[in-house]
Amino acid sequence: MRREEKRRFTVGGGFTGARLDRFLGAHLEDLTRSRIKALIEEGWVTVRGEKAKKGGQRVRTGDVVEVTVPFPKALELVPLEMELPILYEDEHLLVLDKPAGLVVHPAPGHENDTLVNALLAHCGDLKGIGGVERPGIVHRLDKDTSGLLVVAKDGETHQALVDQFQSHRVEKIYLALVYGLPSPPWGTVRTFLGRHPVHRKKMAVVERGREAVTHYRVMASGSGISLVEVKIETGRTHQIRVHMHHIGHPVVGDPVYGGRMPRDLPPTLKEAVKTLGRQALHHHRMEFIHPATGEKVTFLSPLPRDILRIAGEAGLDVEIIC
Repeated sequence: MRREEKRRFTVGGGFTGARLDRFLGAHLEDLTRSRIKALIEEGWVTVRGEKAKKGGQRVRTGDVVEVTVPFPKALELVPLEMELPILYEDEHLLVLDKPAGLVVHPAPGHENDTLVNALLAHCGDLKGIGGVERPGIVHRLDKDTSGLLVVAKDGETHQALVDQFQSHRVEKIYLALVYGLPSPPWGTVRTFLGRHPVHRKKMAVVERGREAVTHYRVMASGSGISLVEVKIETGRTHQIRVHMHHIGHPVVGDPVYGGRMPRDLPPTLKEAVKTLGRQALHHHRMEFIHPATGEKVTFLSPLPRDILRIAGEAGLDVEIIC
């Protein structure tokens, strides 16, 4: 069994002269700044084949940076009986409709009440697939984002699905309520995303980061709120939430990137948004090639009731978006 993961990056022109730790921070979105610093100090990072000496050393165009990430020690994952909203299941994978509020994999404060714990109770033999802490998990949804999630039930299926996600061959379409009316009503947001330079738990549009591409179109608009369909080419952390904030139309209810609620919203709509308790973002449609059959499969998840309630309060045509 592998006890480490190797990652390799080639420095592009946009990062010439950048600090090594900042370059890695832009490319290792799943690792914190302190974790990256520790990897460098412990000798797990090489630049041009030589061990990196410090995080402040500069990188040049064409440099090959290799990072070895040791897998965390095995956790004692406890199966948890939970009713799972499974839309499809066969011997290779399952697709479920994740509710808002459900944490996908164990994290501080959520060691034994996550989707992973429920999957272990349901499937029984997922340990070791895709990493110790995330057995079977192929892609992520934030705790308070609802919608479609695919889970692999064996190693071969997991790798095949990961390859599809990394090569942007999986079609992912989200529905979101945003403040205001985006203009133009359709378009593409193309930026670089990386860790916020000050608030490291947040993502931000930065000069040196990983390219992120988001396509959007307005489906309906009402009293200061619009429903947008969002298709993402890339899958960066918090991508949709950051991009909608970047163009001045943050996702309704987003506690991190939402900013202040617009003053001109009707009072009843303001009160409804306050009770939402999460960002109004939902993974609505997903299409990929089934690794075992080679057939293209498509899954749909309608908007959940809490988002529909806000849409109705805003005067959006609920029948169209159900």
